[in-house]
Amino acid sequence: MASHRRPKQPSRTRVTVLTTAAAAAVALSANAAGAAPSEKPSKDQVKSKVDKLYEEAEKATEAYDGVKEKQKELEKEISGLQDNVARGQDELNTLRDGLGSMASAQYRTGGIDPSVQLFLSSNPDDYLDKASTLDQLSSQQVETLKKVQEKQRALAQQRKEASDKLKDLAATRTELGKKKKEVQAKLGQAQKLLNTLTAQDKAALAAKEERASRASARSALGDAKPASGRAGAAFQAAQTKIGTPYVYGASGPSSFDCSGLTSWAYAQAGVSIPRTSQEQANIGTRIYSQSDLQVGDLVFFFGDLHHVGLYAGNGQILHAPRTGTVVRYESMSTIGGPFEFGVRV
Repeated sequence: MASHRRPKQPSRTRVTVLTTAAAAAVALSANAAGAAPSEKPSKDQVKSKVDKLYEEAEKATEAYDGVKEKQKELEKEISGLQDNVARGQDELNTLRDGLGSMASAQYRTGGIDPSVQLFLSSNPDDYLDKASTLDQLSSQQVETLKKVQEKQRALAQQRKEASDKLKDLAATRTELGKKKKEVQAKLGQAQKLLNTLTAQDKAALAAKEERASRASARSALGDAKPASGRAGAAFQAAQTKIGTPYVYGASGPSSFDCSGLTSWAYAQAGVSIPRTSQEQANIGTRIYSQSDLQVGDLVFFFGDLHHVGLYAGNGQILHAPRTGTVVRYESMSTIGGPFEFGVRV
């Protein structure tokens, strides 16, 4: 007799999976049909992103400059300590030679004094702590032994300081390498974005910046009061570098970053100021009103003060803006960050 079995029904789980898959396929198909091809960013959008990357790169550059200055200072301190240790060792050797001469003289006249013999074969610190033996020494020997003791202690301290500084220098060099990579990464990202522009777009952006720079120069040189004193001398020095390229970490004379230009300019006026913008912000007299600024004053921008230039008059500054530009005049209103204050050196 034939068997009449009912067809096996699909499980509820299988039905759910199939339904979900079908719905997803329909949704993907609809999205694919309605999706527009990705649009290439406009020239202005690229410029906005590039400007932001350059701002971040400049911030990293000032941090790089600070670490670089710390490295220079440590190298200078280590060199001085090593020179002191070398001189101290020579002085210690001379003192020991003197004690040896005493021992030789005593030997020739009947043998070495037990106290001197003890010193020559032991640590003078331990030896001098034995007060009873001091009675056996002449005043000259006591004085020489004390000098040896003091010199040894000083040398030990200087060697420790030099060792600590060398460790600090190694850590500083590692940090410097990290800051350099950070700057290079930001600049690399900016360059990739710029490479998406056509030659025509790049030329248009360059021409726009050039027109703005010429307008700023005319405004600054129009009816601004001439600078005087050391601020005037610094400003005149900076003017001789108009057209010099911006290079991160550079402090002249053939390339500059922002604080590199200002520190170089004041150095030409015989004034030594710190290397980084944040340090330069802590010198001189602060001026918070733009109307009170004078030509040659340092002017700082952004909340973290990572950009600095020289006030040029009429709301303009002379500065090294960023990678891809040169030392030039620019309106304070187009820097990209707020004016924080000026400093009169």
